[in-house]
Amino acid sequence: MTVAAAHSPGLALRQVAALARRSTRETFRQPALVAPSVIFPLFFAALGASSFNRATSLPGFPKVDSFLQFSLAATVVQGVLFGSVTGAAALATDIENGFLDRLLAAPTPRTGILIGRLAGSAIFGAAQAAVFIAVLWPFGATVRSGVPGAAVMVLSGGIVALAIGSLMSAVAIRTGSAEAVQGSFPLLFVLLFFSSAFFPRETMSGAYRAIADANPISYLVEGLRELVLTGYSGTAVLQAILIPLVACAAAVMLALRSLRRKLAAR
Repeated sequence: MTVAAAHSPGLALRQVAALARRSTRETFRQPALVAPSVIFPLFFAALGASSFNRATSLPGFPKVDSFLQFSLAATVVQGVLFGSVTGAAALATDIENGFLDRLLAAPTPRTGILIGRLAGSAIFGAAQAAVFIAVLWPFGATVRSGVPGAAVMVLSGGIVALAIGSLMSAVAIRTGSAEAVQGSFPLLFVLLFFSSAFFPRETMSGAYRAIADANPISYLVEGLRELVLTGYSGTAVLQAILIPLVACAAAVMLALRSLRRKLAAR
């Protein structure tokens, strides 16, 4: 294969697609990794609905049919954050067992190797969002914006997974350790719990309110929540899509920079 052929746009796209398929199949073939990122968010949603349903009568709480409906947006974000680590941990495993080195030795665009892996994470994140909406909708988590709003939520889930997967992939490339990737994940959950994911900011005060006001996850969740509780609006769509897109762009650049540094050190 000539160098020109190896770097032709059509071939590069096919290589990225092949790597994305491999990443997606690898994820879904490991139930032990997939199941927790689906079951635990649903469990926490059910637990929250049974424990905090009376909290919906608090002053400042938005008008909702149930706490489960209120928490649907948080469930989507929580599950996607949980699942997005899977792809980055798999990338670290590829580094540990030498598979990444074999890919780097092949006539494949270096960025395509990373993008292919991240595409698998995005597909999995979108699938998670769709599952959460489909499972919780019959139990009262009605999406008032209908199918268009649900589609935006699924797209947002994919972008969030791509952003977090890119961030965790940067950690994987720098450390080459799946344990390091998994060890850094609790920081994401700290950000989630110090946001308005589980209670509206109007019911908060003090330092917790200040942190939630500065936390971008609050605005992401609130955009998704507006699609669930109020209906379809341009503002909600922008919050649900634009915020993760900005984070995604920054995280992808960080991951690509880490990959270039790794290649330069070879």
